[in-house]
Amino acid sequence: MAFVASSLAYGKVAHILKSVFSVLERMKPTPSVFLKRASLKTMHQTFSGFRHRFTNDQKLCAMLFGVKEVLERHGSLQACFSAGFNDDDDTILPALSAFTREMTVCAGDNLEHLVPSPTKGSACKRLNLFLRWMVRSDEVDPGGWENVPVSKLIVPVDTHMHKIYHLLGLTKRKHADMRAASDFWHTMDLLSPSMKAHLAFFLRSLLIKMIRACV
Repeated sequence: MAFVASSLAYGKVAHILKSVFSVLERMKPTPSVFLKRASLKTMHQTFSGFRHRFTNDQKLCAMLFGVKEVLERHGSLQACFSAGFNDDDDTILPALSAFTREMTVCAGDNLEHLVPSPTKGSACKRLNLFLRWMVRSDEVDPGGWENVPVSKLIVPVDTHMHKIYHLLGLTKRKHADMRAASDFWHTMDLLSPSMKAHLAFFLRSLLIKMIRACV
């Protein structure tokens, strides 16, 4: 559910919620059981006509089939991600690269928009959002992936977040790409890893409050 929701988390909130609910409602009796039982043909029949901005039914089915294959090969998304995770890595970036590569191979299709690769420069905002949900455990994020340290997460960077980073001098990048997201960690080396994470998510929470105040 979290992977589907984060993958479609672009555009207006109302449209995102509508699309996510539309997908989940069709995955009967539950998303996990549906993925275990459904063939690619069944998926195409189930989601025929689906569209969320740039994502059509073909791309959605390719992604879901990729998830199905990952679950069959690794047992869970966490196990797949953990296979590429190394405690010696500064961030989750190497593990994320391996994860997206495996997902694309399993899907047998180009998933660049729904499951972009950080090796190609994408900030992977929605994938990092998914990891935030799965790794952090608080009032907002359910957590569960306890083997991944919060301090190694890369904050989801969109256009608005990038502007704040740029104004604070935390990046010189002109675009909200992976290098801009990574710059945050390199320019904050005076802080401990946990303090970096807390500050990053504080800035994002502040941004969300500012946007809501202006609506």
